[in-house]
This record gives sequence, structure tokens and C-alpha cells, in this order.
Amino acid sequence: MRIADRLLAALDRVSPPSTVSAHCDLPCGVYDPAQARIEAESIKATMEKFNASNDETFKVRATIIKEERAELVKQHLWILWTDYFKPEHLEAHPQLHDLFWRATKTAGESKKTNDVAVAERLLSEIAEIDTIFWATKKG
Repeated sequence: MRIADRLLAALDRVSPPSTVSAHCDLPCGVYDPAQARIEAESIKATMEKFNASNDETFKVRATIIKEERAELVKQHLWILWTDYFKPEHLEAHPQLHDLFWRATKTAGESKKTNDVAVAERLLSEIAEIDTIFWATKKG
């Protein structure tokens, strides 16, 4: 018998396994759409700087940074959507699913363009999510 198997067997004899449950991995206080908003603001600023520059090296760096920030926006939104929002939130705010779908699609679109209007649309969608998020925190 391997050492790990013996240790597990010994632990089973000392304390019986118990069932635990939780609705998330971290305390709920860590959720905030501000994380996505800050990254989206970075996307917009990077686009503006890209458009104002004639330096090709700078533009390559700006594009890389913008794409990284867009991925972070998607990650922050997905965490909110999958870990924070619950069925009762969707019942109270039926537009949530479409709103998250549009915002993550817009974050993806921002990777393909330097059109500041796309970044502004992303910020607007995140602002809508933020409004709903804080309404659920009050209720």
C-alpha cells in the first residue's frame, strides 16, 4: 500500500468524511464590475493613443496591450456572470443574459479594431451591468 493510501485510510478512521457546500470559491464581496470597466477604459485609451501615433513599433505594442485587456474584460465579465449572478437575478433582470452576451462579444470585437466607438459601446454595456449588479447587492 502506498504512503498516500495509508494516510487517507488513517484519516478516514480518525474523522469521517463530511459534506460541505458553498455557492462560490471566495467571499461574495470580491465581485465588482469595476474590474471590467477599468480594463475597458484601458482599451479605449490604448485605441486613442494608437490612432494618434505614427510610430509603428508603438502601434504594435498598443495592439498587444489592447488585446490582453480585452481578454481580461471577458474574464471579469464571465466571472460575474457565472459565479455572482443567480437565477433570481435573471428573473428580476431578464436582459442580463443578452447584456453579458453583447458585452463579451464587444470585448472580442475590440481586439479586432481600433475604432474608439467600439470601446465606448463596451463601456456602456459594462455600465449597464454595473447598474444591475449594484441593484442586486442592495436587494
